[in-house]
Amino acid sequence: MANKDPQIIPMLSYEDGVAAMDWLCNVFGFSERARMLDDHGILTHGEISLGDGVIMLASPTPDYQSPKHHRQVCEATARYYEVPYIINGLLVCVDDVRAHYQRSRDNGATILSDPEEGGPGLRYRVEDLEGHRWMFIQN
Repeated sequence: MANKDPQIIPMLSYEDGVAAMDWLCNVFGFSERARMLDDHGILTHGEISLGDGVIMLASPTPDYQSPKHHRQVCEATARYYEVPYIINGLLVCVDDVRAHYQRSRDNGATILSDPEEGGPGLRYRVEDLEGHRWMFIQN
């Protein structure tokens, strides 16, 4: 990694990393930085960015279960995901939360909360296609 990269880079696993990269770029407005596939078309390393933030993602193993999938087979996990809050998620700063919310909603994201003010600022909560939770907050 070059010196211009952030000092902390979250890494996320997806059952279908290729679909996840496409979805995150289309729905949340990330830009693709890197995509490496194995001989079977499985994402071994991907990078997306928004502003100066970077997230790495991949499909680690066929045995991996996304949060959404795991909730379907584990009652305890399903119970603690009943709240609309961010569980092992990401906080992303955007310039216009209301426009971002509308884009996410229009593209089929699972909205966990409408835009709300107070505390740290204008924000909303959402799940991606495999159940990872995100909070977008206005800069």
